[in-house]
Amino acid sequence: MQNQEDIWEEDCAFTDEDSDEATFSQDSFTTEGMSGWETLPNVCLQHVFRFLPDGDRSMASLVCHHWHNVMHSPCLWRTRFFNFSGRLSKYRPSEYNSAVGYVRSLGVYLKKLEVCVCPPRTNVIAQRLEETICGLLFELVRVKAPLQFLSLVCLKLDRSSWDSGHRNILVDALIYFLRNGASKLRSVCLNGMRNDMQQGLKLLSALSEMHCYISSLDLRGFFSTAVSVHPNPSMPHFLQPLQGLTDLGLSYCCLSDELLMVLQQRHSEGRWTFGRNILQRISLHCTQNESHQQLVHSSSWAGLASHCPDLNIKLTVDQVINNDCLARMLVPGIPLREYSMTALYTPNENWSPKPLLCDMLPQYRHSLQILTLDLSNCSESLDEELLELVNVCEHLVDLRVWAFLEILTVGRLLQIRLNKKLLLNKIKVRIYTMNDNKEEQEDQLEEMLYAYQQNFPPELTFFAAIYPFI
Repeated sequence: MQNQEDIWEEDCAFTDEDSDEATFSQDSFTTEGMSGWETLPNVCLQHVFRFLPDGDRSMASLVCHHWHNVMHSPCLWRTRFFNFSGRLSKYRPSEYNSAVGYVRSLGVYLKKLEVCVCPPRTNVIAQRLEETICGLLFELVRVKAPLQFLSLVCLKLDRSSWDSGHRNILVDALIYFLRNGASKLRSVCLNGMRNDMQQGLKLLSALSEMHCYISSLDLRGFFSTAVSVHPNPSMPHFLQPLQGLTDLGLSYCCLSDELLMVLQQRHSEGRWTFGRNILQRISLHCTQNESHQQLVHSSSWAGLASHCPDLNIKLTVDQVINNDCLARMLVPGIPLREYSMTALYTPNENWSPKPLLCDMLPQYRHSLQILTLDLSNCSESLDEELLELVNVCEHLVDLRVWAFLEILTVGRLLQIRLNKKLLLNKIKVRIYTMNDNKEEQEDQLEEMLYAYQQNFPPELTFFAAIYPFI
């Protein structure tokens, strides 16, 4: 019961005297002590109970009839998160019993389900995971759960521990759920599933046949990194029927001129019928190991942007350290709002991010709002290039940089913000260092920041620190 006391104190902001009077524990359990709780409206009790884990909820439901009735309020059971590892434990029920039992008892209330899978290392663990996930999906169909949000992430079916039989059973179970138990589904996240081409297209076909309007679809990492998706015409074909789509997540290997054309035509044909569901956001993720050799032309991006005036593009690039590849991705015409890049490279890899900072990203000076860079530029200085990029981006509101930088660069960055960058209200800088003794650098940074702290506007969130680079 201590958890309830802590939450109660935080939510109601009691003074010390109030907290002493309201102490609620097993040692001081009296009718007088309960009087404050008994007078609470149900909505307040529901808010407190929402923070409790299942074990504490079960104990709280035994306190009295009132709490027992409140604990069975549907609003407390509409959201559920499962983390499946496939491992057995003698101290808690099996994952299968926990998941299936929960849906059997409370699935009629369930609206949001999130499942995160720890990828298996052995075939035995993969089999347990397959049985648990399939049992969960079948039970959702049986109880007719009113599910609106489904997230099933990190399956990584391209691992060798998943044999072809387990993969096929899992995909078939998911297709069965989509066709028989997903009539109210609005959001689907299958991030990191890593299907082969045949299995992935079967799932997309089932999604396209659903009689509901999916507004959010996250397919980043949906196909294995070894699969080259963009030449296949089926991908655009299966996305075309999703008329309610407003938020789309994709791996860059799925992107093509044909796909953007289909999204454009979808809005041309359904502008009046589905005017409220115009595509608003596309999140693209590109990794080093996947195929990203295709060129998506500027005209395709411009055509889509003309039909979706509020469209925002987020591009996340992970370890792509080839400027030719980056130039093919960062063509003019993209309504790029957010760019995030991780590039941890060594000097002998002979790559420089200067073309990116000086030539590619400045193309989006009128649209770029969020910029995140994690660079290991230990052999070259990027201070001037970074400052110039920040200076030219007119609508930048959030800047996060991890790189080898000079201490004075942080001060110059703050000066740019204080002089004219009124929109840039979130700045986070981590200065990498290879020095074992970083105290001297920390002292320089603290001394430099002290001179600016008096002029910090209240809306500015700023952080800067020295980090050892390992």
